[in-house]
Amino acid sequence: MMGTDTRDFREAQRKVEITMTGEARQFDAGGRSVTFVPLSIKRRSYSKVLVPPPGSKSVKIKSSFDLPLIRTLGKAYYWQRLLDTGTVTNATELARQLRLEPGWIAEVLRLTRLAPDIVQAILDGRQPRHLNLHAVRGRQAEVPVDWHEQRVLFGFER
Repeated sequence: MMGTDTRDFREAQRKVEITMTGEARQFDAGGRSVTFVPLSIKRRSYSKVLVPPPGSKSVKIKSSFDLPLIRTLGKAYYWQRLLDTGTVTNATELARQLRLEPGWIAEVLRLTRLAPDIVQAILDGRQPRHLNLHAVRGRQAEVPVDWHEQRVLFGFER
């Protein structure tokens, strides 16, 4: 007897009456206002992407956050601040304290020479696809000190 009552109660909870009120996509369900948004959610590796229904007008915003690059930029500016404030005297001492290779420290510190708009684009996820940690460390081509030349090299200006 008890099982039947519980099952009926559960079925009653599942039933939702929807009455149309207001605009076509707004409904009143059980005293609550419900808005239906026709989107589907798709997985892309570790993130979820909202996909509008076919035929709808949508603005495509292309962003891809390069987390290793962003973390390394953060390290570069932090290490540069340690050098600027005199917490460490030079990059070799910093490498010794962090137990890292001095060459790696020098590569990372060079990231502080990037043009501010390039750094902002990286933080916003608006950098060109080919602009990754390998490229900005100067492994593919020497990164120029001149900001205009950097923009040309990385595809921000043509």
